[in-house]
Parts: sequence; structure tokens; C-alpha cells
Amino acid sequence: MLEDADVTIGVVQGVLGIRWFDCTVTGMEAHAGPTPMALRKDAMQVSSRIMQEVVACAMRHQPHGRGTVGMVQVFPNSRNVIPGRVKFSIDLRNATDALVDQMADEVKAYAAKVAQDSGLDVKIEMVSSYPAQVFHSDCVDAVGRAAKKLGYSNMPAVSGAGHDAVYMARLAPSGMIFIPCKDGISHNEIEDAKPEHITAGCNVLLHAMLERAGVA
Repeated sequence: MLEDADVTIGVVQGVLGIRWFDCTVTGMEAHAGPTPMALRKDAMQVSSRIMQEVVACAMRHQPHGRGTVGMVQVFPNSRNVIPGRVKFSIDLRNATDALVDQMADEVKAYAAKVAQDSGLDVKIEMVSSYPAQVFHSDCVDAVGRAAKKLGYSNMPAVSGAGHDAVYMARLAPSGMIFIPCKDGISHNEIEDAKPEHITAGCNVLLHAMLERAGVA
């Protein structure tokens, strides 16, 4: 987002809440050739409808809604067999726990309707839950003031991924500073940040720390 907006410093307000689910759709395996379309109980087709709803739900809950299906297991995973069972992951995120829980309720309601319409069994089970974390206003403001003082372009930002700062925020006032990375890629061997952006982030950190220490 920083790269897209051509902004140097992201003043991080907090971290999105995360809910992970496993969804299992059970139909009936059958041979792809002999089985007429009207008689099929295709778990993949029903699963794909729910997968599309995960993305559509996130689109309805902008600007911070996120919806991802990143893992799919198809059984029996044969070219000429109608899938009898499909298990896939659902990753939902938003800025508050209330919003991410609302998203989860909407996806579950849609899945229940698809199950009723298709006659296939659909189960959604929670795997993990990570609460949203708002950072301490004093730390957030210190980062914003430091960026302004140093003349760096800046904008409010949220972290869509979990960070150690989430857990530190439960122990002490905490905040984060973002800088742009090429194509938004980080935590990866192809991560590429410009030296001047790294310098800017370090300078903002320094001045925010000095302010918090009462010596700036």
C-alpha cells in the first residue's frame, strides 16, 4: 500500500484480527464418464461457491476486510473421478474482532444455505483465533510526529499480518513503523527495500524513541 501510494512511512495503528477455519464439504465420489450431471453430488462445485463467498465477504467489508482460501485438498484427487470430499482453509481478517466475527457469521450462513440447496454436508470448524490489536496512541502519535518532523511523507496503516508487537502491546505501550517494499513482498528472500526508505524508517524510530524517553 505504501509503494502504491508513493508514501515513505506507514504509521501503524494496529493489527487485524484473524480467524482461521477448516471447511469440509462431503458429497459422493463417482466416475466422471457414466454419471449424468443431474445426478452428481460434486463436493468441488459446492466448495467453489463457498470459496467465492469468502472473497466476496471480504470485498463487502472494506477497507480492512480480508478473505483468503489458501489450501485445498480434493479427495480422491483423480482426473476422472467426481470429488467426493473437499477440505479447504478459510482465512478471515478485519480491523476489529466484531467485524471479523461478522464476516465469519456471513460465510457460515452462506455455507449453510449452500448445504441446504445442494443436499451436501458442509462443516466449518475454527482452527485458530487471534484478536485484533490496537496500538498505544502515544506510540502511534510519536511515530507520526517524527515522520512529520523529518519531512517524510506518511499515512495511517494497519498490519494485516501478525507481529511480535501484538504480544508486546499486551505488556507495554507499543507501536510499529512500516516502510515500502517492492511489490509489497516481505519476510521473503526476494524482499527489496530501498536504502533511503530503510534510513527513513530508522530515523523515525530514533526520533520516536527520543520523544518517548523525554529527551527530544
